[in-house]
Amino acid sequence: MLLALLAVAACGQPPELREPSAGTDGPRPTVSATPSGPTPTAPATASAPAAPAVPAVPAVPAAPTPGPAAAPCGGTPSGNRIVTLLRGSAGVLPRDVRVTVRTGPLCAEGWHYTVLAVAGHEELQVVTRGRTPILVTAGTDVCGVEVRATAPPGIRTLACDGMPGA
Repeated sequence: MLLALLAVAACGQPPELREPSAGTDGPRPTVSATPSGPTPTAPATASAPAAPAVPAVPAVPAAPTPGPAAAPCGGTPSGNRIVTLLRGSAGVLPRDVRVTVRTGPLCAEGWHYTVLAVAGHEELQVVTRGRTPILVTAGTDVCGVEVRATAPPGIRTLACDGMPGA
């Protein structure tokens, strides 16, 4: 019977892999990292089941780069050219009212944004486009459908969100 008990006790987990239990008989032997003799074969141990493969996360698309900001047009078109357009064929300004260019023209992708001080009236915002400026809109609120839908971001920002720092 003792022989059967020893045979069963010999099968099982190696002592270095067992959890320490209360009342053990002293220190456990340590395993040296440098073997002093022939390399023993390691006993086969059960390993934890492999974690399921995590599907690759699709790359997050980069944030769209903002379009070019509006910058001074460099003289083409000039503020005087915008005023002439508004007094002429556009019929927005009468010929006898005093007008001063306050901002611009600022350009982005062939579009122009100008702010005019009109004597006796509110400031007038003007959005034009093209080499020979064509009036898109003029008024105190120029953020209309055409500007929101087709103007480049720099012009749309000025027309719809106001002057930066103003």
